[in-house]
Amino acid sequence: MMSTEQSDPRIIGTIKDDLQRGDFGRTVRRDFRELKEYMLAEDRQKRLKEMGHLKRWFVLTWWLLKSLFFKLTPARRIILVAGMFMVFASRTVISSSESVQFQTDLHGIGIIAILFVLMLELKDKLVAHDELNAGRTVQHALMPERKPHLPGWGLWLFTRSANEVGGDLVDFMKIADDRYGITIGDVAGKGLSAALLTAKLQATLRALVADFTSLGDCGAKLNQIFCRDSLRNIFASLIYMELAPNSGSVHLVNAGHIPPVIVRGGEVERMEKGGVALGIMPEAKFDEQTLELGRGDVLLVYSDGVTEAQNEGGEFFGEQRLLNLLPKLTDLTNEQMGERLVTEVDRFVGDARVHDDLSIVLVRRE
Repeated sequence: MMSTEQSDPRIIGTIKDDLQRGDFGRTVRRDFRELKEYMLAEDRQKRLKEMGHLKRWFVLTWWLLKSLFFKLTPARRIILVAGMFMVFASRTVISSSESVQFQTDLHGIGIIAILFVLMLELKDKLVAHDELNAGRTVQHALMPERKPHLPGWGLWLFTRSANEVGGDLVDFMKIADDRYGITIGDVAGKGLSAALLTAKLQATLRALVADFTSLGDCGAKLNQIFCRDSLRNIFASLIYMELAPNSGSVHLVNAGHIPPVIVRGGEVERMEKGGVALGIMPEAKFDEQTLELGRGDVLLVYSDGVTEAQNEGGEFFGEQRLLNLLPKLTDLTNEQMGERLVTEVDRFVGDARVHDDLSIVLVRRE
């Protein structure tokens, strides 16, 4: 009878598969760049660029090892120092008496001690990774479908986190038969803290919108709650808009977010700036904006993960590159247009590390 248990992966076969992927060099270079960015402060990175090639490598090695050392727990630091001492200081210890001679290879014990520290660090990373994956699963469950159905409108909603979990918010909800809401927001910061605040912001907005007919008043109430319950010095930008089926009107409130862009027959228009971001001024006021879209007109709302995407040379994708691209995409469907935007950003970034979440909302009048 065949066992239903999955067999353990073979080491040699796994290494062969890894080598056949063809991206070994690129992955190592990317990981090394991320290691320097994480371990070294900006002033040290600038000082490295001013050094000669040989000196730079010696100093970089020392700074990385020193930074790694101080990030370990006290017990692991002691084990690491002891292991390195046994590896480099002495190889063999001989203890003898009249009838017994005992010989110990400290070199091997030192290697085992260092591997033990590495295994403990790997264990911590895997535990944290599993927890973040669980958070990512919850976050994905709270996201709307990419192409929600609304008569008279073509919608395409997209968000992608730079890390396991992110601080961007994209949401779609039915409030009533004649009211549908779309949200795009960006909580300052990254990782788990931003993701938790994003979930809270989403839940708060969903609880409020049905009780307000004025989007300005809704924005003011949302801001008061965010100021009250959020952490200090944490803010969020947000655009909330409402549509009605088979209507060309879009009502929205902008709290510190990048102004939306309207594409009309090959021409690009930028909307006015909105109010302050959520969490800065408890008594801030917000104005409702209204625009009319004709058939085929497209409203684009996006996060700064689009325009602030960086390539390996540190250059930004930029607003102008986006505005130049949009008129070339008007003949595409909403889905094709959105996917093309994401593809162009990814092509520009290349192998550089992604620094920010990326979110796009496309609203087309059909």
